[in-house]
Amino acid sequence: MLLGFKTELKLNKAQRIALMKHCGVARHAWNWGLALTKQILDHNKNNPDSKIKFPSAIDLHKWLVALVKSENEWYYECSKSTPQQALMALRESWKRCFNKTAGTPLFKKKGKRDSFTLEGTVKILGNNKIQVPCIGVLKTYERLPQVLIKSCTISRQADRWFISFRFEVDTQESSFDSVVGVDLGVKNLATLSTGVVILGAKSYKNYEAKLSRMQWLNRHKIIGSANWRKAQLQIARLHRKIANIRKDTLHKLTTLLAKNHGVIVIEDLNVSGMMANHKLAKAIADMSFFEFRRQLTYKCELYGSKLVVVDKWFPSSKTCSNCGTKKEILALSERVFECGHCGFVIDRDLNAAVNLSKAVS
Repeated sequence: MLLGFKTELKLNKAQRIALMKHCGVARHAWNWGLALTKQILDHNKNNPDSKIKFPSAIDLHKWLVALVKSENEWYYECSKSTPQQALMALRESWKRCFNKTAGTPLFKKKGKRDSFTLEGTVKILGNNKIQVPCIGVLKTYERLPQVLIKSCTISRQADRWFISFRFEVDTQESSFDSVVGVDLGVKNLATLSTGVVILGAKSYKNYEAKLSRMQWLNRHKIIGSANWRKAQLQIARLHRKIANIRKDTLHKLTTLLAKNHGVIVIEDLNVSGMMANHKLAKAIADMSFFEFRRQLTYKCELYGSKLVVVDKWFPSSKTCSNCGTKKEILALSERVFECGHCGFVIDRDLNAAVNLSKAVS
C-alpha cells in the first residue's frame, strides 16, 4: 500500500523565496485554467448547438505554454512541472464536481493554503536531505525514509514549510483477534467497549478565547501593513497549533486501536448532517470525526486489522447491551441508559460501544 510521509523543511532565505515563487506559479496556472474552463462551460450552456469540447489537463497545459508562458517570463524561473501538476489537480477537481462528489472548484488566493507539486528528479540524499527539481537540495529536521520517490508536494502553514511524498510499504499481519466497539462522542472523543474512555483534545475550545482576542485586536489594522502581517502570522500560528493538537490526539488513538485489536467496529456517522445542528456543530468539528475514520481506515490496512463500519441506522444507543431490548425514545440529555425490561443500568456511550462490538458476532 502507499503510505504518506510529511515533515518540516529547514530553509534559508533564498530557498523560501524560491518556494514562494513556485507557489505563485501554481496558483496563477490554477486560476487561469479555472477561469478558462468556466468560460467554456458558460459558452456550452448558452450555445448548445456549438459546444466546445471540455479540455483535458494536457490541452490546458498546451494552451498555457502557448498563451501564458510566452507573456510571463517569471514562469521560466520555476520548474515546468509546477503549472503542469496544478492543471492536473484542477482537472481532477472538475472531475469530482461532474461526478457530484464535490463542489465547484474555487479560485486560489495568495497566502491561503500555499502549495505546489514537483515531479521529476526527486531524490533522498542521506538521512535529512532531499533533492528536488529547480530548487536544489533541501534539508529536513528529521530522518527521511530511504525510499524511491517520483514526486513531492511542498506546502506552507503559517511561517513553516513542509514536504510530503508517498512511497510503497508492506502491510503487516495482526496477531490479535479481539473485537472492540468504538462509540464517538462530543463529551469524550471515544468510548471503547472494554470500558476505556478517551478524552478529546478539545483544542479549539481551549484556545477559542485567545483566538477571538487576537482577531478582535486585528480588526482595525490596515490590510497589507506590517502590523497587519504580524497579526495575521500570529493568528495562523495559533490555528496551526490547534490543528496539530487535534491531529496528535487522533493519531495516537487510531494507532492504539489498529495495533492492539483484530477487529474494530465503528458507526457510519452522518457528519454533515450532524453539523447542521448549530448547537453542537462547533463541538463536533473540534472532535473531527471524519479525520478519525480516515486515519483508522488506512492504519487498519497497514497493521493488518479489520475495520467494520456499521450502518448509521443501527440503534446502538437505544438497545440494551444486556438483554437486547430496544427503547423507543432516548433523549440526548440522558447520559445513563436504564433498561425498563431487565433493570440494567450502564453509561450511555459504553452501552453503545458494547452493542457495536456485538454487531459483528
